[in-house]
Amino acid sequence: MFKVNQLSITLKGKKILNDLNFEIDHGQIAIFLGGSGAGKSTLLRILNNLEKYDSGIFRLDGATLNLAKVNHDHTLGMVFQHFNLFDHLSVEDNIISTLVNSKGIIKKEAQSISSALLNRYGLKDHSNVYVSQLSGGQKQRLAIARTLSVDPKIICLDEPTSALDPRLTCKVAKYITELAEEGRIVILTTHDMNLLEQLEGHLFLMEEGSIIENATKKECIANPGRYPKLQNFLKGI
Repeated sequence: MFKVNQLSITLKGKKILNDLNFEIDHGQIAIFLGGSGAGKSTLLRILNNLEKYDSGIFRLDGATLNLAKVNHDHTLGMVFQHFNLFDHLSVEDNIISTLVNSKGIIKKEAQSISSALLNRYGLKDHSNVYVSQLSGGQKQRLAIARTLSVDPKIICLDEPTSALDPRLTCKVAKYITELAEEGRIVILTTHDMNLLEQLEGHLFLMEEGSIIENATKKECIANPGRYPKLQNFLKGI
């Protein structure tokens, strides 16, 4: 179980996150919704030690989680909205270099891990292709594979389908679901209603840095009158 309590951050006098509290269990997908400026991406950046915060308590499986160490022990992994891949490297070397440089794994072992992941995500035939030559969908798959290579317990995805053709959304939903089925905690932000339709998870609706309503997707559908704000958001009202 991953628990976040009393998470707050103020930037330039504006409250970006305001006393956020939520919890997610292993094998679950947490889907953060809300308009631009609601604080969704800031939340992911804080969890991945890419943004400072004013206050907050983080616990994973009962133990305190020090966010300053998550980049070193790879407890959390991040798939960025614009992928953040190394365009000057080949597909294979994007994963190998990550493993060698961040985990100290010997190159031969890194090549084995890379090969298995590229095969899993349908990129084996593109191993020696430069990232700059990949399509958007291929880059997304590589970004997921690279993040997965360090075996994080928690995977964060920021707007994972924003740069993709809608036809690819179904595949991305499948990959995300598989991550949860492996027992990982998955946290994502999205504006994509097509993606949301294909995922089962816990919905957290944010507004001005606060979670204003939350429920599992099944609860929301079964009890529409109980979650009016989520219902309005999903209907585009």
